[in-house]
Formats: sequence, structure tokens, C-alpha cells
Amino acid sequence: MPSRLPPVFYHFFRTPLPYARTLALQEQLHAIQLSKRRLGAHKDVLLLLEHRPVYTAGRRQNEDSIRDDKLRLTNIGAHFINTQRGGELTYHGPGQIVGYPLLDLSRYSPAMGIRDYICRMQKILELHLSEGHGITPSASEHTGVFLNPTTKIASIGVQVRHRLTTHGFSMNITSEPITWFNQIVACGLADVKAGSIEGVQGRPISLKDEIPALVERFGKLYEREMVEMDTQNEGEIGQAILEMEEDARRSGSWATEPIEAPIA
Repeated sequence: MPSRLPPVFYHFFRTPLPYARTLALQEQLHAIQLSKRRLGAHKDVLLLLEHRPVYTAGRRQNEDSIRDDKLRLTNIGAHFINTQRGGELTYHGPGQIVGYPLLDLSRYSPAMGIRDYICRMQKILELHLSEGHGITPSASEHTGVFLNPTTKIASIGVQVRHRLTTHGFSMNITSEPITWFNQIVACGLADVKAGSIEGVQGRPISLKDEIPALVERFGKLYEREMVEMDTQNEGEIGQAILEMEEDARRSGSWATEPIEAPIA
């Protein structure tokens, strides 16, 4: 039965994005959605992308607790940003798909709760592994997706304000993020390391080839039609995305490997 909910408009950025500027883009789109919601004219959006190398801290961490990590990690060539998402210290960078859904949870009847929202997101990532790659995820008490009890392949960290979502999920596709993850205790889990689809398959995996199936599963689990965004004809939202892409092109290249440094 077709969903009576409006479609989700998605966009895949083909150039890795600076994290701080992308965070500002999320806030800009959130404000646009909020301003238009009263008239029912706002659109739900899914942004799919890679980031330039960046370590991010969650809202549960304070400046004193991360000061040493921040100094050490910026010295190996990555950015370091404090955020208001859930979770703790993690990494984003090339070779990893990041998804930022900007959805109005009040559109569901009844309104979708945060727990349900996160559970559906986790199921999308698990199905992408099992259906798309024949990889069976391992059950875990922790949020995110694990290959086995000590290897994590995908993370979830969300923020919901006024029933509008920001932040989202990340999944390691190629092996490139692993060296960067090895510099930290990711998500506060000291005995857990990072894994990737490429590492399990033992062959090169194209990140952009993962996008269509991931979008399809997103639509299925959230019960929404998925429509590729026409940024040239999408008003304020399209213009903001086009400006973000131009900023990314102007940012130039990034280091492909971090300087080796021990975990403090």
C-alpha cells in the first residue's frame, strides 16, 4: 500500500565535505523546515556524503575531558569538532558513508518516537550489510552495528528538536577510515575496533555504488517514497546544497593517511 506521507528528497554529495560547514548546512535546513512547517510546506531531506577527516565529540563530553584528545588528533591532520549529537568521540572521513536525515517525525500518525526512529535506522544499516553484502551483523547491547562483539562497522548519533531530526548515521565502506579510527577509543568502547565492508569482502568496494540500495532501504524502513533532489529547482534548500558543494570543491584535497600517533 503506497505511503500517504510526502516523499523524502535525497541528495548525494560526490565531493567530501568539511564537517563544520556541513553542520551549519544542517542547521540552515532545520531552520527552513521549522519556518515552513506551520503551513505544511516543508520538505523532508536525506543528505548522503563523505566527510573530510574529522573527529567529533558528542554532547555528553565536556571540554576538560577531551582536551588532550583534541590536541593530539589535530596534530595528526584531522579537524576536531564538538557537537550536540548523542554518543561520544568518533571519526568521519573518506571511505565512509554518512547519512543526515532531516525528517519531521510528527508527520507519522502517531508521531514517531526517538526510540523507534533509531531502531529503524539501525535496521537499515543491518539490512544493507546482510542483503547487499551477505554480512550477518552481530547482536550488541550498544547502539550501532557490529561485525562481531569487538568490531564496529556503523555508528548512530542523532538529535531531535521540535520533532525535526538532525545528525544520523555512518558506515565504513572502504578500509580508509580504519587507520584513523585506530587513533581513538571510538564511542567510549575501549575493547572495540573499527571494521569495514571492504575489509570483510577482501576486495575494493565503490562507495558511490552503495547509495542506490541504501536509499531504497531507507524508504522501505521509514515507509516513504524516495525522490532524488533537483537542486537547481529546489528553492532555498537546493541553493544551500549547491553552495555547500562549491565550498567543498574550493577546500582542495586532504591527507590520505594520518600521522601515526599512539592512543593517549
